[in-house]
Amino acid sequence: MEKSLQSPDQAEIDAAFGTMAGLATPDFKAGEEIASRLQNFGIDPQKVDFLINSHLHLDHCGGNASIPNARLVIQKREWEAGAVPELIAENHLIPRQYDLGHDRLEIDGEHDLFGDGSVLLLPTYGHTPGHQSMRVRLPDGDVMLTADACYIREALDGMVLPDPTVVRQADEMRKNFERLREYERNGTMLILGHDPQQWKLLNSGPIEEITSAKVMQSRQLAKPNRQEVKAHPLA
Repeated sequence: MEKSLQSPDQAEIDAAFGTMAGLATPDFKAGEEIASRLQNFGIDPQKVDFLINSHLHLDHCGGNASIPNARLVIQKREWEAGAVPELIAENHLIPRQYDLGHDRLEIDGEHDLFGDGSVLLLPTYGHTPGHQSMRVRLPDGDVMLTADACYIREALDGMVLPDPTVVRQADEMRKNFERLREYERNGTMLILGHDPQQWKLLNSGPIEEITSAKVMQSRQLAKPNRQEVKAHPLA
């Protein structure tokens, strides 16, 4: 997210939230921004080659400025929506968080980033016009970063869509749920976009490497209650 969300100045926080100001209080401490997390892994954010945005909401692209030299990889329809004033307003986007002059690779649909199947970008439209998820092939199995194609386990298990205020195309989101369930049945481990229970099981400290085995363990430990849970307004 944008580093100004750590500011003690409410005006700076409101600017970072844009049209969503006042609907949430950030819990975003110093050292949690993307540049610091990369540095904790020994990665220089100035030397990152690719920056993949699932979509252009502030909690998914607000840290783009911290990775200035990467090539931005995004669905073409998402980028185009981010340049149309009406869609910017409708989708609560903040152009200064993403329109930063990065070299850009605009893709249309499924895309094998390196041509070897190791990183596969999948269109999961519905939450926004050009939302995408990412499947990563690890030595011990495949992991899918769903981003906001699915927020929480209860939603996927119960086929419960988020609050309508954060769903642009309900039919597309339902299709996403079906596809994600199929991936999971075939052995892909899912990391869901905003599932606090899963994250507690995946991450026991300020920074930790996540393996597909750990995702599987979190799935086995989780006890979904299948009740409807409304989405956070900023999801």
